[in-house]
Parts: sequence; C-alpha cells; structure tokens
Amino acid sequence: MAFGKEVSVKGDPAVYQLSPEIKKYTLLDLGFTTKTNGTFIFERSLDPTSPFNQGIKLKIMIKGDFSGFKISTVTANGMQNVSIFSREQDAPLVEQYNFLIAELIKRSVIMKK
Repeated sequence: MAFGKEVSVKGDPAVYQLSPEIKKYTLLDLGFTTKTNGTFIFERSLDPTSPFNQGIKLKIMIKGDFSGFKISTVTANGMQNVSIFSREQDAPLVEQYNFLIAELIKRSVIMKK
C-alpha cells in the first residue's frame, strides 16, 4: 500500500487526510515512533481488554515531510490487512478503532474529508 494524501481503512466508509496543523511533537506525544528514514509509525492493539494482547492492530505510517500517510488494521504480526467492520463480533474492536481515530482528529493529526 503506497502513501497517499487521502486514505481509508478497509470497510470504513470514512476518508481521512492529514491535517494542515500536524506537528512532529504532537505525533511523538501520541506515541508515534520514528524510523531512520524519518517516517512516523503508530501501532496500537485494538483489543479493548488489554493493550498488551496480541491481536488486530491499528497501524498508521506518516512520511517525515507530511506529504502522505497510510492507515490500516492489521494482524498481530502486521503483515496482513484485516477488515474489522464486516463481522458483528468485532464490534469492540471497531469501538476502540473509533476512539483512537477520534483522538487523532482531536489532536489535529488527521481529519475527515
């Protein structure tokens, strides 16, 4: 999946874009880590009972120059995309996903298109 200016998560009807007010320090404050090439990475478990359980994760990657980003829900090893919106039993994962996305919107990292 390539970096884009507008992205959506498989199954989520919303389309997101980077906020013009995005700041490096906000990303670090939210728990993003930096790779050697400058890319910011955010990985959080969507398990509502414990953030330490190995399960489906929300993964966000933002280019260091803020020119593009990716959002996906992936398996525990981060290798395959997963749709959490299609099964009723994944409702707690969707709730956790919405909470994390709302926090990113509130902190002016991303915004809905």
